[in-house]
Amino acid sequence: MTRRLLATAIGLLALVGGAITYVVQARDGGATENAVPVVTGQPMALDGKTLFFRNLAPGPEAGKLAAVPIGDPAAARRVGDLHCDRFAAAHGTAICLRLKPGSLPPLTELIVLDANLHERHRDTLPGTPSRARVSPDGRFVNWTLFVTGDSYAATGFSTRTGLYEVDTGRLVKTVEELAVFVGGKRYFASDVNYWGITFGADGDRFYVTMASKGKTYLIEAGFRAYRGTAIAENVECPSVSPDGRRIAYKQKVANGTWRLAVLDLTTRRITHPPEPNSVDDQPVWAGNTTLLYPRDNNIWSVGLTTPPKLLIAQAATPSLS
Repeated sequence: MTRRLLATAIGLLALVGGAITYVVQARDGGATENAVPVVTGQPMALDGKTLFFRNLAPGPEAGKLAAVPIGDPAAARRVGDLHCDRFAAAHGTAICLRLKPGSLPPLTELIVLDANLHERHRDTLPGTPSRARVSPDGRFVNWTLFVTGDSYAATGFSTRTGLYEVDTGRLVKTVEELAVFVGGKRYFASDVNYWGITFGADGDRFYVTMASKGKTYLIEAGFRAYRGTAIAENVECPSVSPDGRRIAYKQKVANGTWRLAVLDLTTRRITHPPEPNSVDDQPVWAGNTTLLYPRDNNIWSVGLTTPPKLLIAQAATPSLS
């Protein structure tokens, strides 16, 4: 995995309080019109009709949580005051991960939000934000952080993946104690890393990537039993479809290059949506036949058999609510 963080550009002009902002960005040494309409000062909520994302348009609103109607992604983006490096939401619950300024070694603020994006819980954890998800029933938030200092990490960093149960307040800082079986045998190794949890609709079954000894596995697990089984290889950042039939993920094809792939959980057949470019993130399902994902600081959509299209420019970390 890479630990590339999405960078924000330099802001030139912004109007405040519900006004519409247009920005001009210089590229390749020349001024290019790059107008992005932004509306500030309006409340946002998890209403089931909104697409949330991290605003990357240059200006003072860069890095803040933004939203557009699901049915009108070209609408002026509403931008709030919440800064998030990673954001996810489902069923009236949201998670915001953000790097704590000035922390060394890096620390991440984990903020759990309610349907009106008001804070419910906050923790500070070691590491840098990488992935975030909320279970479909809103019961769990989960995250993956890049951390340093693990002696087995030849690259100098490893991942730490955890869970927070919203109703009970139970915090699982790492899922490394998960009992995992590979090829029918309990798997033990000192170099195990987990990342990219995705929950099924029942709030118990979840899927996660496990990496060890140069391989990545898709682990299917149950939270109550707290045990999992490897069901596929070369699977990173899984995302289960709303109907529970498929797993979308990124499939490594070369060092630093990943291809979107979809695994049918019944037939184990693997297909590839027609996205020819490398995608280094956890895809998001929009229904059961369309995937959303960030690429080149824009959010794209692609059907399982239909070509990709630019959905929202200068944006990252899409989340439907």
